[in-house]
Amino acid sequence: MAVCVALTFCFVVYSMLLVVVPVYGLELGASPLMLGVVLSSQYLLPFLLAIPLGGVVARYGGRFTLLSGSILMTAGLLLMQVLPGYYGLIGGQLLIGLAHLQMVLSAQTIISSLATGPRLESYFGWYSTWLSGGQVIGPLLAGGWIHWAGGVGNLFLVMAGIALLGGLSGLVLTGDATLGMRVSGKQTGFRAQASLMRRNTGVQVSIAITVAGMFALGVYGSYLPVYLDSLEMSAVMIGVLVSLRSGVSTVIRPFIPRIISAAGGRERATILALCAVSVGVGCLGFAGNVPVIAFLSILVGLGGGLTQPLSMVVLAESVGREQRSGALGMRLMANRAVHFLAPLLFGLILGLSGFGLSFGLSGMFVALIAAVLFRLQGRYRVSGPGAPG
Repeated sequence: MAVCVALTFCFVVYSMLLVVVPVYGLELGASPLMLGVVLSSQYLLPFLLAIPLGGVVARYGGRFTLLSGSILMTAGLLLMQVLPGYYGLIGGQLLIGLAHLQMVLSAQTIISSLATGPRLESYFGWYSTWLSGGQVIGPLLAGGWIHWAGGVGNLFLVMAGIALLGGLSGLVLTGDATLGMRVSGKQTGFRAQASLMRRNTGVQVSIAITVAGMFALGVYGSYLPVYLDSLEMSAVMIGVLVSLRSGVSTVIRPFIPRIISAAGGRERATILALCAVSVGVGCLGFAGNVPVIAFLSILVGLGGGLTQPLSMVVLAESVGREQRSGALGMRLMANRAVHFLAPLLFGLILGLSGFGLSFGLSGMFVALIAAVLFRLQGRYRVSGPGAPG
């Protein structure tokens, strides 16, 4: 509960930035290129430092790194407030991106140590549910403030207060969350993660799920509004259809253990989830009316709502405690890299072909990973969690 509350505040701030930063950049008169630089700067440090930060979490414990991440996020927001202009905006984005990664990695490390099996699936399901709630609340708060104040104004100060509340929520953490461990670079560094990726089938399964899920969600989130606008739909209808996916994912996540049981096990649930995402994304470019697009968005929401929690569960059960933070860092690095690259690749294909082929190829890519995953899961089933199969 403490982790869920703390990370909800974190994601409220993180999702508020999705509205505030573009608006503030336009207030500064940013060109499209400069706005792109500002928006992408948040992903730079997480991509470079995700694996080393996993070693930091292992050494100092989840509570300390979660609290320090909250303070770092607050510092980034204050920098934006007290240093107007591009320097403050980019500097703040860099700090906030690193802080967000640190808090997420701390939270996932803490939760992964609490249980195994269906109970761990339930814990990560509820964790993802709370985060989704924060992602819904954040843009509403940001949009309401900007409308009420007539601009960004002192909103960064308000967001700094919300970030601090996340740190205060983490103060109640006890037990293993407060304990670090002695680990070496051989256990948590880049070489250790490369070795895990080569030898540990469970880690391979987890990364494959992450890559497929984040690629689909990156394409969906970045280009569905553009596609709907090309169909001359109203802004209200675009908002409803875009948010439908998040709403479905939020609703199903508390029931992940039951869904897995109904599907006949975790492996079948994973493949079915990726198939749903593949069909949902792949057919979007050929759908021209609201009911069909809504149905496809529901498919993406169902599949996406399952894939990311399952990816975390598989990884947590596939490595030892001393390796867990570093492995979760590697997963987050892959997450950020795909999240950054997917819209760029889709945009390149879109410029050459059109929405139908672009969405169709994206769905085929997810289906291809699902096929690879089916083979990997066979090896995972034989070798068992944690085995170097």
